Amino acid sequence: MTWRHSTNVAQVRTESANRVALLHLDATQPVVLEGTAAAIWELIDGQRTEQGILAELEASFEDQSGQMASQVAEFLAHLQEQYLIEPASAAGQ
Repeated sequence: MTWRHSTNVAQVRTESANRVALLHLDATQPVVLEGTAAAIWELIDGQRTEQGILAELEASFEDQSGQMASQVAEFLAHLQEQYLIEPASAAGQ
């Protein structure tokens, strides 16, 4: 699946892009992503598939535990549950 940032999310990031704060307009608490989580957020662009995101991460980070694919899938599901991302095909709907 291809993901994009929800249109109802405000974001503030540090210049180094190692940290990003997100707030869905219907939420009361922001979500702060750091490190790998912030890197994943940056890769969600409405063009890359989940596999593309995983390939980018594998090129940048060592997957010592062999769990990266499942961890990325779980993280994306968590972002979707918080309405921070949506399927790219939902754009304009």
